[in-house]
Amino acid sequence: MTLPPCSSVRALMAVLVVAVALSGPGCRRVVKPEAGGDRTVEAGVPVDFGAGGQDAPVVSWDFGDGSPVQSGTRVVHAFERPGTYAVRALDRDAVLASATLTVVPRPVLRAIPDDAEVAIFFPQLRGNVDPLMGFMSQLVGESQVLQTLDSVPLLALVLRDVTGGQARIVDPDEGLGFFSLPRFEGSVVLLGVTDTQAAVDAVVKEVQSRGARVMRREPQGTVFLRRDNGMSMVVFPDRGYLYVVVPDAPESESEQEEGTPQQVLAEVGDDGLAAVEEVRAHIQGASGSGLSEQPLLTSLRAKVGAGHVHVFARPEGNDASASIQGLWAALTFQDTRADLEGWVVSDKSLFQGGTAPGSELLARAPLGPIAALTVSLPPETLAKLVFGAPGSERRAQTEQRMARQGLDAAGVQGMLGALRGDLSLLAYLDAPAFYRNLLKGARGPEPRGSVLFQAGLVRSEPVLEWLTGVLESRGQPFEVLKEKGATRLRTRVFEQPVDVTLTADRLTLRGGESLEARAQGGVGEELRQRFGAQGFEPGHLSAMVDMGRVRSELDSPREVPGVPPQQLPVARALVGTLIDQLPPIESLFLDFAPEQGGGRFRMSTVLRSR
Repeated sequence: MTLPPCSSVRALMAVLVVAVALSGPGCRRVVKPEAGGDRTVEAGVPVDFGAGGQDAPVVSWDFGDGSPVQSGTRVVHAFERPGTYAVRALDRDAVLASATLTVVPRPVLRAIPDDAEVAIFFPQLRGNVDPLMGFMSQLVGESQVLQTLDSVPLLALVLRDVTGGQARIVDPDEGLGFFSLPRFEGSVVLLGVTDTQAAVDAVVKEVQSRGARVMRREPQGTVFLRRDNGMSMVVFPDRGYLYVVVPDAPESESEQEEGTPQQVLAEVGDDGLAAVEEVRAHIQGASGSGLSEQPLLTSLRAKVGAGHVHVFARPEGNDASASIQGLWAALTFQDTRADLEGWVVSDKSLFQGGTAPGSELLARAPLGPIAALTVSLPPETLAKLVFGAPGSERRAQTEQRMARQGLDAAGVQGMLGALRGDLSLLAYLDAPAFYRNLLKGARGPEPRGSVLFQAGLVRSEPVLEWLTGVLESRGQPFEVLKEKGATRLRTRVFEQPVDVTLTADRLTLRGGESLEARAQGGVGEELRQRFGAQGFEPGHLSAMVDMGRVRSELDSPREVPGVPPQQLPVARALVGTLIDQLPPIESLFLDFAPEQGGGRFRMSTVLRSR
């Protein structure tokens, strides 16, 4: 046998040594795991770590948030609380890869599906719940507020967790909201949480205490329940938020005939289970951006400032073709004040792009009204507001209702067509007359005061014809007086004198007690200085009610002609006690004005301190 040369043997041995070394356990080729680099993620949203290739190593993943270590080539983890976390891939004590993750609260709009029709929400609980609680406590009393909140499971959880000091379950930097979805008759409540399982358990326990029964539990935390009315509901977590889906109970004829909810369900054959399952699947499959990047909402958010509570609404289904495309509003609260500012977007010019002249009545009128209303609209728009659009169901219903009341709808339309579009109304309280009437003893408390109403006219004849026709059809005695350039109608309504004056361009109505003793001035300017927002100007629909003035005027008389001095203090005390039973509202103000691309509305409510 011939042996190979020594050099060939050495080469063969080298190849074998290298092959064994490469295939042996002590010296394999290492593929590093992927930590993904430093980045920012949202609380509750699953994050991927590792790689899925065949050569990916099995390592232990420490997420730095106190959660159990996970082992695998590729793992998924959701950080429940905001913070900064060091994530490490470990092989025993060796760190093979690491990354720093900054976890931020997940905005509530990203947790609401992008096809939501209506959404009402707190952007975050911290800094927004307390102002609302303070205002509502002033409005209805703290005990009533707490009782109301405690009756709604998720709100009860917020009440106990957030307002009780250090939050354990609820995330105070995330939001709370309510929304509705197309093709689902019901509502969905969502709440940002940091301890998913504890939140689910707390809500389920609360619902069970109100008579609901658990029907099914699923491994990922979903719980299906049946309420005491027989309808299904579902509680489930998804990406850092807890959802409660509650369908409306169906109605049937038997429900209107004192049928129980169970009888109604038996007739319609649906407990809402399929509907809530569909809603859950829809929410869990929704995109990560949710409603936050919906184009309509994005455009609306630039129109209105931030608030403690926000409202978004848009027409869907059969209403989607309406000219109003959407609405966005913000509410802000202080202890004794609530303000709402909003914007509606329209693809058509609201009020046909026109306005009527401003109110002449408000330029000079008796000072101190307790209520005011001004309307400045094109006549066609005014007619639509009263009757509805021509050919619409509302127009037909309005005409039928007027016919039942003995009014001629055609005559009313003719009268409205004679209006210029500017309407204004002022109401006054006459406290002495009120106390005189009260102490007669014939009836209970009745309002006593005066009303001033003025409307601009393009023609006076149709208005005069309609007014006289109405008075005659009702058998109402009246007197017609012809004066230079004017016609006056005098009658009495509720035992109060009413005087209507018609000129070529104006209708003026005075009703009730005399206002001769009141000082005259610019009521409109006074209202604008008080309420701002350019209210009570041409092109605006504005209204206000001044309950503070009602209270002060009722409390002011120290002597009233015709009332015994010893009776007046008793009557004032009685009236004051009755007023104290009403909500402590000092004033209400509402204003709407069309602008390019839509219209802006404002509302404010001021309370008196309890």
